[in-house]
Amino acid sequence: DAPCSQVAQRIGGSTLLVDITDADAPTRIAAELKERFGGVDVVVHNAGVTRDKTLGRMSPDAWDMAVDINLGAVIRITDRLLRDDVLRPAGRIICLSSVSGIAGNRGQTNYSAGKAGIVGFVEALAAKVAKKGITANAIAPGFIETRLTNAMPVAIREVARRMSAVGQGGRPDDVGQAITFLATPGAVGLTGQTVRVCGGALVGA
Repeated sequence: DAPCSQVAQRIGGSTLLVDITDADAPTRIAAELKERFGGVDVVVHNAGVTRDKTLGRMSPDAWDMAVDINLGAVIRITDRLLRDDVLRPAGRIICLSSVSGIAGNRGQTNYSAGKAGIVGFVEALAAKVAKKGITANAIAPGFIETRLTNAMPVAIREVARRMSAVGQGGRPDDVGQAITFLATPGAVGLTGQTVRVCGGALVGA
């Protein structure tokens, strides 16, 4: 919680520590947002987890955890925010998917299934919330270079970089800028879409 609190303090925000898989998490989040802000204009679903194994070696718990955090919790929280009118009219729903949810990735069947579900979720949700002027979109990052990916073997990192048409991995700021755009009034004509931030790795897919 400390890193989140530090960022919140720097930008003038606030934090709520919650396990999004808890049954009462959607209600707690909705109630806190109502109490603190009266409602919100933008919701970004950015929590995610991997539990990588080939399908034959994957435990049921690893499957359930990845799918629930990457997809199930997103659906439950979004539903509660809409039912309780926490998200204001003309609001924005932005979900983080992945290129693994579009093209799959060996050893990530559970993760890919969850992220593919996000793609379908925003497509279906967009029609439901359109009457309130709300948009629903997803972002599908490719290989993004972070401190975590720096711990990967060099050979694997190089393969990931070369999959990109620009010959390098993306930066966290690339994803952040895409989120920022989807949150603006200028993105009102974009809904039900998945924006790929992958350096052209999936051109033609």
